[in-house]
Amino acid sequence: MSKSEQLFAEAKKYIPGGVNSPVRAFGSIGGVPRFIKSADGAYIYDVDGNEYIDYVCSWGPMILGHNRQEVRQAVVEASKNGLSFGAVTEVETEMAKLITEMIPSVEMVRMVNSGTEAVMSAVRVARGFTGRNKIIKFNGCYHGHSDGLLVKAGSGVMTAGVPDSSGVPEGYTQYTLTADYNNLDSVRALYESNPGEIAAIIVEPVAANMGVVVPEKGFLEGLREICDQNGSLLIFDEVITGFRLSEAGAQGYFGVQADLATYGKIIGAGMPVGAYGGRREVMSVVSPLGSVYQAGTLSGNPVAMSAGLAQLEMLHANPQWYEKLNEKSEKFFKAIGDILSECGKPYSINHTGSLGSIFFTDREVKNYADAKTSDTSAFASYCNYMLDHGIYCAPSQFEAMFISMAHTDGELNHTLEVIRDYFKR
Repeated sequence: MSKSEQLFAEAKKYIPGGVNSPVRAFGSIGGVPRFIKSADGAYIYDVDGNEYIDYVCSWGPMILGHNRQEVRQAVVEASKNGLSFGAVTEVETEMAKLITEMIPSVEMVRMVNSGTEAVMSAVRVARGFTGRNKIIKFNGCYHGHSDGLLVKAGSGVMTAGVPDSSGVPEGYTQYTLTADYNNLDSVRALYESNPGEIAAIIVEPVAANMGVVVPEKGFLEGLREICDQNGSLLIFDEVITGFRLSEAGAQGYFGVQADLATYGKIIGAGMPVGAYGGRREVMSVVSPLGSVYQAGTLSGNPVAMSAGLAQLEMLHANPQWYEKLNEKSEKFFKAIGDILSECGKPYSINHTGSLGSIFFTDREVKNYADAKTSDTSAFASYCNYMLDHGIYCAPSQFEAMFISMAHTDGELNHTLEVIRDYFKR
């Protein structure tokens, strides 16, 4: 029995399913999760001494690679002064100022502790600002596990085969309307049937929780127009895309500005951090300025802020890194598509920037319904092969592959050879 198997058996005695986040349980691909001991650059290492080229990157935060010296040193230095004060610190303002410099549409920002908390708070702000109750989300888009947003939520609930979540009273979701991603007509229909009632549209500008689904030309622009026409706010959930697609995230990458945006992952550089922000007029409704209450004991934690600030400062100082990252990612995902064609496999490959997915379906994946046609058994076979050959990819058909700036051409080419070997079998 491997050490991972021993640890998993022990974990299941004390932790539901042996994990603190469901997809880590490897439930959709079978087998036992690898217990990770350390990570560096593009690699992670498990407790049994196995080495993997990592394409999970802690689900996105490690855009510079694991264990980056500048980030690690920032954490060490900050921790010397104490771990938490429950009081204001200078680094919080430095972090907020840098975010507003990098993202033109964000004039004020509030730090929180997770992406879920950021989205929950942004939705409350939108309702408080507009005086309306209803919101529109998209089938297959995941916005965290707050009660009102666990409706056709993609990602982990798709992996687990649970369409929603028990324990959520019907009243919590009665104000959540669902539309189809990449379908503006489905959005317009909701406005027609709910006139003057919709506070906001919330969307992943690149859907990355039903696998990666790219917005079609005009989709995001259309949402902006619909919101303007109806007095609603547009919320971009950039927990994944923020500071990944470009210095200004998806808003900069696609040239569409949101009224509110949520962030996480990269802004913490691996520490538990989230944030939401937007134009000054909207954010001024947040307490203590306004009547929308939101608080957090550990929000703006000085160690987490120091880690995130170190990473963002490097990204801000080196915008050319994004061009290089997106170029090598484009080459990598195109090569996967070429392998699929070469091997006569009809599967779809979706990607934008350093995010991508292989969908085990012959259908072009443009929305949640398309993604659900994927052969999850075929994906499980592929994923286990990759793991057994030193490639760590997300243990779910409905999660993204992440490429970091630490991935070299050699590592990417080796990964392509393993993929080719699998599909040639």
